[in-house]
Amino acid sequence: MITRYETPEMRAVWSNQRKLEIWQEIEILVCEVRAERGEMPVKAAAIIREKADFDEKRVLEIEETVHHDVIAFLTNMAEYIGPESRFVHEGMTSSDLGDTAFAMQMSEAGSILRVRLVELLDIVKAKALEHQNTPMVGRSHGIHAEPTTFGLKMLVYWAALKRGLARLDHAIEEVTVGQITGAVGTMVHLDPEIETETMKRLGLGVAPVATQVLQRDRHASFLSSIALIGATLEQMAVEIRNLQRTDVHEVEEPFAKGQKGSSAMPHKKNPIISERITGMARVLRGYAHTSMENVALWHERDISHSGAERIIFPDSCHLLHYMMGKMKWLIEGLVLFPERMLENMARVRGMVFSQTVLLALVKTGMSREDSYAVVQRCAMRVWDEDIDFYESLTADSEVMDQLGAEKLDECFDFKYHQRNIDFIFNRTLEND
Repeated sequence: MITRYETPEMRAVWSNQRKLEIWQEIEILVCEVRAERGEMPVKAAAIIREKADFDEKRVLEIEETVHHDVIAFLTNMAEYIGPESRFVHEGMTSSDLGDTAFAMQMSEAGSILRVRLVELLDIVKAKALEHQNTPMVGRSHGIHAEPTTFGLKMLVYWAALKRGLARLDHAIEEVTVGQITGAVGTMVHLDPEIETETMKRLGLGVAPVATQVLQRDRHASFLSSIALIGATLEQMAVEIRNLQRTDVHEVEEPFAKGQKGSSAMPHKKNPIISERITGMARVLRGYAHTSMENVALWHERDISHSGAERIIFPDSCHLLHYMMGKMKWLIEGLVLFPERMLENMARVRGMVFSQTVLLALVKTGMSREDSYAVVQRCAMRVWDEDIDFYESLTADSEVMDQLGAEKLDECFDFKYHQRNIDFIFNRTLEND
């Protein structure tokens, strides 16, 4: 179970104490609603509200004997309440209590995750705007392709995180429902209005239909949204790791005073946070897969999902909360080397403009196939003869006959490749 990566606010949500607090409130509210309906004495409900309590250690002690957490809790609560405890849990089953409380915990944890995700979005957006026009080479298959900007790269991640926020919001909405439907979901022992009013007072929606348990597709959606946010964080982390490689060295993780990169090699500055985030994202995907396995239960319920959920939900929330905090720190302090970006782009000696030349030749009336062959021929000379792409093109009579020096020069203007960057930023951020 996670310890090192927990934060106090998330630990409080997933603590056993918090779960039992919610259980107690559900039981009290059901009694109060029933009393208002004349189904039990009003005085009894008032005594239950006044005296209801539990001791976590005592609950665990009882559970050692009865091997049932809800029975242990109800037994302990009855020790505080006295005779009126006979009205507690009447007509309910364990999952009415457990699944409803679980919904509240997921909702509370989701709200904490949401706050941190919004903070991260702001940081990524600021970095994107700061480097909106910072030129660097774009890569496909790891090979230099065409010019782009570092800000555009950050904007792509911002948009992905924004979609992650929308998915998280939807997932929170899906899981923020409770139930009081009885042993097989037929609501036979308590009137449906009791469920409706209890959930209203808890701030939850009502699942329109359930078995003994809330259906686990809701829970799988919640963990899937967490795993997808984690996947975007991994995407960012992998890019930072690649750009920090010694032979690339276009960015660098913050490196604190006194930090050590290697036990053996004092010169090392390793992208350890990015690597940590990458590994944690893999764990989140595994947990999301487990949550999907939990959807198919036997008949109206079994407990094959229960043991897994006690691990995967708290751990996933702890992990993502930690990962987003680390990514926020990383992006805020990320060191950029714009001059190195230009140096790397120059390593292919102008071939990042090959498509621009290709399209310019097509515009003169040449077929695309012939234009491609001409440009590729010139590009191969760069590799084979160790010359600049521009030099290779100017030495090719077919290119010069079609384009001439002025049009060829225009193909090598980097501003041409930035001409729609502002449009992309405006379009992406217009509703933010």
